[in-house]
Amino acid sequence: MTLLELLDYASVFVFALTGALVASRAQLDIVGFAFVAALTATGGGTVRDVILDRNPVFWVAEPGFIAVAVAASAVVFFSAHLLESRLRVLTWLDALALAVAVPAGTGVAMTLGHGAAVVLLMGVATGCLGGLMRDVVCNEVPLVLKQGELYVTAAFAGAAAALVAAQVMPQGAALLVCAAVTLVLRAGSLLFGWQLPVYRSRPPRR
Repeated sequence: MTLLELLDYASVFVFALTGALVASRAQLDIVGFAFVAALTATGGGTVRDVILDRNPVFWVAEPGFIAVAVAASAVVFFSAHLLESRLRVLTWLDALALAVAVPAGTGVAMTLGHGAAVVLLMGVATGCLGGLMRDVVCNEVPLVLKQGELYVTAAFAGAAAALVAAQVMPQGAALLVCAAVTLVLRAGSLLFGWQLPVYRSRPPRR
């Protein structure tokens, strides 16, 4: 198994766990769990592969990805009630999933020989879109849009770090740098409140 395949499998598994946790908060049945988990797990990678004209899409080429997502949803369906705080676990699992999915998307774009702009956008899309789909479908406030938190910024910085690191080290090592930068920034935002300035509207002048 190549590094990119391993990253895709890890991303699918962890994002599927987050999708199933959101399904548990919405009190869906086991089929709903599987649907939301699979949507979350494959959403970002599907958009990536369609945009890059990577045929077939990764989970069509290897249906085992869907099996992994469904298995993850079943685990959460029978164990979510044991968690003290599903929201807290969801937030941290989502951070871990982001740190795996961004290098997966970045690595695919780099392997296909695309330029820096495409590599950056595919890293961000792979990391962020599955979770965005999950939250919109389940009527949750999207984690990607939480006020001031580093989410898309963490994904972008991770992909950029991979591009820079790839100039001086093998691609595999550069993708590990990508994962580390993404996770550190996202975790720092959650633990220490790291954030970018947010827009503040001012009252109109009379």
